Amino acid sequence: MLKMEDLNLPNYNQLLKVDLQNKTIYDAYRKKKVALTPEEWVRQNFLAYMVNDLNFPAGLLSVEMPIELNGLKRRCDIVAFDKTGMPKVIVECKASTIKINQKTFTQIATYNIKLQVDYLIITNGLNHYCCIMDYANNTYKFLEKIPSYNQITE
Repeated sequence: MLKMEDLNLPNYNQLLKVDLQNKTIYDAYRKKKVALTPEEWVRQNFLAYMVNDLNFPAGLLSVEMPIELNGLKRRCDIVAFDKTGMPKVIVECKASTIKINQKTFTQIATYNIKLQVDYLIITNGLNHYCCIMDYANNTYKFLEKIPSYNQITE
């Protein structure tokens, strides 16, 4: 029997539609069953955290959003938009067994070349990093905690 790992997030097992027998999970954002990989487990739990704890409107989240960079097709794990349709946050999810390193930060920074969001979040379900971009000074600052939707859109 497949057992999904515990994450450093609130327990959303009651909300997530997991089919352990077929190793799938229902993605309410893409409106389909997807393979229950360790990365998908982190993504679905982090989406639940964003909506239920940080008050992100579910309708303003895009999952596996395609972007094109220098002729290459990429997918952002999660992109959150404000009410005007402007992207505000990119979230990069990794499996809990993947250590977050410079390569992970380079990946999300590359996506941000296209989207120019205010916040970048990286999570492996156990460790979560959030930084706010400062485009005027061409820098960024790590935050101690992930801000709520209201804080992000103020």
